[in-house]
Amino acid sequence: MSNRADLAIAALRTGHDNLSALVAGLSADQLTAPSAAEEWDVSQVVSHLGSGAEINLEALRASLEGRPAPEFEFNKGVWARWDGMTPQERQAAFPGANARLVEAYEAFTPEQRTEHRIDVGWMPEPVDVATSALLRLTEFGYHDWDVRASFDPSAALAPEAAALISDRVEGLFGWIAKPANIDGRTADLLVRLTDTGETLGLHLAEPVAITAAPGNPDGELSLTLEAWLRLAAGRLKARYTPADVAVSGPISLDDLRAVFPGY
Repeated sequence: MSNRADLAIAALRTGHDNLSALVAGLSADQLTAPSAAEEWDVSQVVSHLGSGAEINLEALRASLEGRPAPEFEFNKGVWARWDGMTPQERQAAFPGANARLVEAYEAFTPEQRTEHRIDVGWMPEPVDVATSALLRLTEFGYHDWDVRASFDPSAALAPEAAALISDRVEGLFGWIAKPANIDGRTADLLVRLTDTGETLGLHLAEPVAITAAPGNPDGELSLTLEAWLRLAAGRLKARYTPADVAVSGPISLDDLRAVFPGY
């Protein structure tokens, strides 16, 4: 049976192959069209993924060579170089940059996928290969959707990514969730994931948290796992919301969008 590292690396490969093919076929007008990530055009999302691939690759290489994780100055230099590219240069550079990262993950042996540790630079301690790959998959999965939804508002997160991102979603709350945006109101919602049959609790207070399904909830949110993951990352604006999303109780869907404004 495949472990978490194997599944995450396989999902990174599928995502890379699919997004690279899409990006390669974009016209100049499409590259500069608004993306689903507010304030970024499509080429800027591609730039973010390309620069992130280079930064992640350097952390992987450093871990294998016994060097410290790259300093923040390294990251700033990578960002500046990608920011300075034209949309067409980003289009050309992304496939190679991201492929090198995916290939580096694929090169880890079965033993390394279990035992090796990577200092990603901002976590309290080095993480295993599975966690490193899942961190990248979370970033990649959401921004892959940002590009696809630019041209198809009904686009969904890649299913192989969504199944794994669900393990990381609560980790986003600390820097994304804004419970103050609903004017001090609090609630405990029952969340029903209609496609998986899972139920859980959403505690809307400071701090926002996922809990066990409450026995006496203030309201209920019903939606698929994929829609839930997009809501938690601020990617369930009205034009991107499936018709089967339903909310009851004192907290509206617009309230939830305010709590999770995205990034």
